[in-house]
Amino acid sequence: MKANQFIIIGLGRFGSSIGQELIRLGHEVLGVDRDEEKVQELSKIFTHAIVADATEEEVLRSIGARNFDCGVVAIGDDVEASILATILLQELGVKKVVAKAVSELHGRVLERMGVDRIIYPERDMGIRVAHQLVSPNLLDYIELSKQYTIAELAVPQCLSGQSLEDVNPRGRFGCSIVAINKPKGIIIAPAANDVLAEKDVMVVIGTNEQIEQFQHSLNK
Repeated sequence: MKANQFIIIGLGRFGSSIGQELIRLGHEVLGVDRDEEKVQELSKIFTHAIVADATEEEVLRSIGARNFDCGVVAIGDDVEASILATILLQELGVKKVVAKAVSELHGRVLERMGVDRIIYPERDMGIRVAHQLVSPNLLDYIELSKQYTIAELAVPQCLSGQSLEDVNPRGRFGCSIVAINKPKGIIIAPAANDVLAEKDVMVVIGTNEQIEQFQHSLNK
C-alpha cells in the first residue's frame, strides 16, 4: 500500500490517536500544535512534530501544508481555531480535509465549508456503545450514511453450522454478509455454501432498518 502523507493539526487525545495509528499503518505524519509539551511527547512517534500556530497562513505555507495528501483538523477546544485552520488547508489546496466537530452547529459550519469528512468522536462513540448495549451479538457499528450501516455481528449458537444460503439475510432482510471473520482468517465476499460457526464474526452491510431486523432475528 502506498504511504500517504498526513498533517494533523491539534495533538490532543483524538489527534494523537489518529496519528499514532497512521504511523502504525506505515504512513507519514506531521503533527502541529501550539502546546510544546504535546509536541515533545509525540516527536519520537510521528514522522515530524512541530510547535506552531496553524491558524496563521504563512506558518502552513512554510511547512508545505499544500503538499500533504490529507489534512486532519483535530482541534477540540477552540471552534474558531478549528474553522480557521480548516479554511486555510482548503485554500492552500490540500487534497482532502477532515475535521473534528465538537457540536452539531460546528459540524453544520464545516459541512457548508465543503469539508470532505466531518467526525463527531463523542457522538459516534455514544451511538456505537448504545447499539452494543441493546444487542448482545453486535460487536461494532459504523454508520456509513444516514441510511446505510456496516456492523460486526457475532454468530450465535442458533446459526452455527448453517451456510449463508440457509441464513439468507439478503432474501429475508435485504442486508448482505460481505465478510466472515473466522479464527483462522477472514473470508472476503463469502460464497453461499460457506458455513458459519459460533465463534465467527459476520460483517454485514445494509440500511439501519435491515440490520436491526437481522439483529432482532438473532436474539430470538
